[in-house]
Amino acid sequence: MTAQDAQWLHLILEREDLSVLFQPIMDASQQAIFGYEALVRGPEASPLHSPLRLFDVATQAGLLVELDLLCRRLAITRFAELELPGFLFLNVMPLTIVERDFQEGLTLGFVRESALPPERVVIELTEHVPIHDYELMRQAVDHYRDMGFQVALDDLGAGHSSLRHWAELRPDFVKLDRHFIAGIDQEPAKREFLRSILDVARSLDCKLIAEGIETAAEHLCLWELDRGLSLLQGFYFARPSATPPLSLHMQLPAAGQASSAGRTARAISRPIDTVAPQDSVLALAERFRNVPTLRCVAVIDGDRPVAVVRRSAFLTLFTNPYSHALYAKRRVMDVADTRALISEADTPLETLSQALTDRHDIDQEDFVIVDQGRYLGMGSIVDLLREITAIQVRQARHANPLTGLPGNILINETLSQALEAQTPFAAAYVDLDNFKAFNDAYGYARGDQVIIALSRLLQAQVDSAGGFIGHIGGDDFMMLLPIEHWESVCRQILDSFGVMAPQFYTESDRQQGGVRVENRRGEADFFPCVSVSIAVQPVLESTRYKALEVAARLSELKHQAKKIPGNSLFVERRETHG
Repeated sequence: MTAQDAQWLHLILEREDLSVLFQPIMDASQQAIFGYEALVRGPEASPLHSPLRLFDVATQAGLLVELDLLCRRLAITRFAELELPGFLFLNVMPLTIVERDFQEGLTLGFVRESALPPERVVIELTEHVPIHDYELMRQAVDHYRDMGFQVALDDLGAGHSSLRHWAELRPDFVKLDRHFIAGIDQEPAKREFLRSILDVARSLDCKLIAEGIETAAEHLCLWELDRGLSLLQGFYFARPSATPPLSLHMQLPAAGQASSAGRTARAISRPIDTVAPQDSVLALAERFRNVPTLRCVAVIDGDRPVAVVRRSAFLTLFTNPYSHALYAKRRVMDVADTRALISEADTPLETLSQALTDRHDIDQEDFVIVDQGRYLGMGSIVDLLREITAIQVRQARHANPLTGLPGNILINETLSQALEAQTPFAAAYVDLDNFKAFNDAYGYARGDQVIIALSRLLQAQVDSAGGFIGHIGGDDFMMLLPIEHWESVCRQILDSFGVMAPQFYTESDRQQGGVRVENRRGEADFFPCVSVSIAVQPVLESTRYKALEVAARLSELKHQAKKIPGNSLFVERRETHG
């Protein structure tokens, strides 16, 4: 530390001359911003602009606690002033929370002054030196939780941030160090590591945040790896800013989006007679005895489920001679389980399966299915698994072997179902331009990599909009999209592929913008980089059209789209009416 550094540090502390930036944390499952991490910078013209240098000098000067508390106060105040939504992730040095703040409750005071509920603040432990006294640190963490704060562990796997921290402190969130995210699409070892970490996070009921996402390829790889990984952060989404966005401006692949051919909880609902809260326990006991196959009954107040009675738990109440007298005057609600899982009928089967997997506190064998909150029937995990398995087997049988996406049989079936539903939608044909030239220059194996990358991009965008994606064959794909989302989805695909495409070429070919190979006449010719053409046919009324007619019209539109240079979108504006 130089004398100049020390002088700058004292000026910064005296004048509170720090800039607070915020970087959004995205939630793919909700298609929204989950919260913001507060990041502090020193004055731009000073040698302490970098936070690493700033905190290093403060540590050497013995002023780390003072600096950390100042950063905290400024971040809380600014977060409240900007009225940012979601959670505030507040970087905190563990050394400071076991010293003054632990004793005096300064952070809680800052929060109260800003009228910010402590439940919206996450204390993000940022560690640059090892923790020696875990007992004291646990006490400090528990102290924060008692005040309403949540706790996050930053940069898992980097420096001193170890698995022991996770085991000892049991944080609510863990942020994975960006080293394990960078290039994850190219490194199988990183993907295996992340799978293991996700398993640990689920077993400890802890949410994992993937930070440091910088490319579309990393983003798509994470989505494909585990759709339960929904909290995402990085330059790919938004850079730190003094005035960050208040809402999400891009579509994210949604965690838990179903690919089970549109099948929902309604498909496994069984209408089972219900009971009322005031019904007699003895009458229900008689019903269970008379119907050996009855496993679970919903308790309904009006038309709304409020609890369930499960056979196994209920009948254990009648295992001694005095049970009949004991429960003679009791009502069903006295013995019912109010922790039942209740699922809307339009919940995709894979989303329902994930919800059941995430519930560790209840008997998951049976659950209630409702239609807009009103009782519809009961579902069982056996029926759910049987239905998902049947769909997966059928999809695998008819899937494209390269991409795993539904092939022509399933495309035609899904298109026919969309037409029969008489709900407006948009059908889109996706095709690669200059792809033959790429294959000629780089070989079919590299060409397959391009097709797989495109399929992942299409699947991410289509699933996030609640649509359907199929692989016709070669470099041709079919999308069926909700009428209100088709244009934004197509624009996002074109923009994302425009960023991805140059990565498939060598540096020299990137610089010249394409490859020089023989054309169909055997002459050397120049072909630009591969691009995407999308032809869209909106369908507003579908009663008079058949799937083959729509497919034929799309094939015609595709040729119009391919006449437009570069990544292009061609739309049939004479929208199809019945």
